Amino acid sequence: MSASAALATRRQRRRRPRPRATFTSVLGELLLTAGVIVLLFVAWQMWIGDIIINAQKNEEGAAISRELASSPPPALPPSETTEDGTVVYQPVVPVAPIEGQWMANMLIPRFGADYNKGIYGGTTRAGTLDKLGIGVYTNSKMPGEPGNFAMAGHRTTWGKPFNQLDKLQLNDAIVVETPDGWFTYRFRTLEYVKPNQTDVLLDVPQMPGAETGEQYITLTACSPLYSLAERIVAYGVFESFQPRAEGPPAALTDPPPPPAAPSL
Repeated sequence: MSASAALATRRQRRRRPRPRATFTSVLGELLLTAGVIVLLFVAWQMWIGDIIINAQKNEEGAAISRELASSPPPALPPSETTEDGTVVYQPVVPVAPIEGQWMANMLIPRFGADYNKGIYGGTTRAGTLDKLGIGVYTNSKMPGEPGNFAMAGHRTTWGKPFNQLDKLQLNDAIVVETPDGWFTYRFRTLEYVKPNQTDVLLDVPQMPGAETGEQYITLTACSPLYSLAERIVAYGVFESFQPRAEGPPAALTDPPPPPAAPSL
């Protein structure tokens, strides 16, 4: 091919018109962009946003704890002394909260020294669980009353206050802080149930009509992660009430025991 012919061929290639954008190609690009945006939103909602909301909720709880600590403590409630010299105080039962009303803070040393989440009335997503945090079931007993103090919380998204329920170890402290003091419960066991198994909320969990006079705590969340198929349920039993005037209980000042070693 001569030089002139080659030059003409190159000019023809340069003049070749570019393919025009069609409705299908534009729609495809828009859908691809929308997909990327959705993925970014999901990543924000499930991971990045959770980190921020979790830290925010812990700080809100810590601020309430600081405010309670700076206020004059209530007078000591009635007490009795056991044979070994231990002073046992009569619990000051908090008033049952209405939906969205703050009642107490929850502190669980196993979940970290900064874990401090608010407890509010109600368990609807719009009223409590999504925006506020841990919610108290309707008709739940209150701390200090015989029966079952039952709560719900998210395990994923919205700060996920109950994300680590499966990490609890036997005898781990679950502490509920009120303006009058601290209720300490000790974790006993985990269970996985179907969503319709509401008997876990009974005064004696899963024992209709039973009365033991004991005080229980029940924490519920969806399971497995990112699914509504089941519920994970953590049970605990009441240990003691520490009036505010006596300072925080040992459960909050002593470090939690290390996780149990895996069995061989």
